[in-house]
Amino acid sequence: MRKTYSIILILIFGLGTAIAQPLTTRLDSLIASRIKDVAPGCAILVAKNGTIVYEKAFGMADIELNVPMQSNMIFRLGSTTKQYTAIAILQLAEQGKLSLQDFIQKFIKDFPGKGHTITIENLLTHTSGIIDYQALDSKAANQNFYYRKDYEPKQVIDLFKDEPLAFVPGSKFSYSNSNYFLLGYIIELVSGETYKDYMKKNIFDLAGLSHTYYGGYKEIIPNRVNGYARYNGKYENADYLSMTIPYAAGALASNVEDMFKWHQALYNGKLVKKETIEKAFAPFKLIDGTLSNYGYGWFIKDLQGSKTIEHSGGVDGFQSDELYFPAEDVFVAALYNSLNEGGDDESFMYLSNDIATLAIGKTLTNEIKLSDKLLKQYTGEYALDAQHTAIISLDNGRLQIESQSGGLPRSPLFAETENKFLLKVVKAEVEFVRDTAGNVTQLIVHVNGQDQVCKKIK
Repeated sequence: MRKTYSIILILIFGLGTAIAQPLTTRLDSLIASRIKDVAPGCAILVAKNGTIVYEKAFGMADIELNVPMQSNMIFRLGSTTKQYTAIAILQLAEQGKLSLQDFIQKFIKDFPGKGHTITIENLLTHTSGIIDYQALDSKAANQNFYYRKDYEPKQVIDLFKDEPLAFVPGSKFSYSNSNYFLLGYIIELVSGETYKDYMKKNIFDLAGLSHTYYGGYKEIIPNRVNGYARYNGKYENADYLSMTIPYAAGALASNVEDMFKWHQALYNGKLVKKETIEKAFAPFKLIDGTLSNYGYGWFIKDLQGSKTIEHSGGVDGFQSDELYFPAEDVFVAALYNSLNEGGDDESFMYLSNDIATLAIGKTLTNEIKLSDKLLKQYTGEYALDAQHTAIISLDNGRLQIESQSGGLPRSPLFAETENKFLLKVVKAEVEFVRDTAGNVTQLIVHVNGQDQVCKKIK
């Protein structure tokens, strides 16, 4: 689930310097050097012009059993699930069983409108104003909401349906898992089938996805990868999470080959009409006429000046990323078997983005290797102001930065010179400054043409 950050931050883009090796060699080197900062293992697929040009696995699928990762193994997708749910809704719309302009109360009778019209299209585009049920910590804690209890969809909806809207529907974009949870329940009400059964028959089977599942724990799923939580650079087995909690917003599981088959099925018209897909891949227009960066189940963004149609996902033990570059006809799928402590970890996205950057023929900034002795001199606490501090730590030969307030999760810095580092989660450069005695006294964050000076306090 993509986030915006407060302390030093805008949003991620790309990088630059030429390397002449073949793509396979560059990708092998990039992934092998970086996967240790992201997860125990991963599976990566790159396709160009409809043909797979790179498919490999790295690391471990199961640490305890010493099982190496293989590229055909099954991972949870997290929020990448949302595009599958969106296509199911669009199928039902094409069949005349619902309209995207239908009020959601047409199907969920007791869902309060709160004085506004909330449409299915608002749910698809994250413009409903409905609060994300994952933010309901106090209510959730009383019911073990995020853990071992299985719920019927209506039980979860009842937990958030009476919460006030965050804004007038259609006026803003705000990513909320509640939107896609509601869409899953609407699929059940309209089709008369469970979400799991509808997806198997009308999405997976129709698209030829033989390795895509509603990923519950009870099912025997061959080649399923074990998921891990990362705590301060060390791995633990991920906590149990009932898949009735993420449901239509994040409960599916797949492998990289099926993700590519899914991509092809969308463009080959196996699931919905061409004009429907074009609408799904178009930014939604808000009430004031501005465009969001989200269509129906996909983000529409930019990487190194190239348009992307993409989505990422994080769910206990797993992270996923999928990017398509329509102008270059390049598709990238990346699956990882770890989730960082405290939720989404952006390290997987900037690795995926670097993979994609190479795949479309663009170049990365070279990273230089610095000694631990030098890097330790930069560790400590730096204050931007009374409310915002940044912590610099050293982990396995790489500096990490995080904000004490939690706005920026622990993220690696990449050395460009002895004192300048790239922060890839945003388009920013971090520079460490010494006094005349050679002591490190401050860091300067260069972002968006501005400098933010943080004084070293510890």
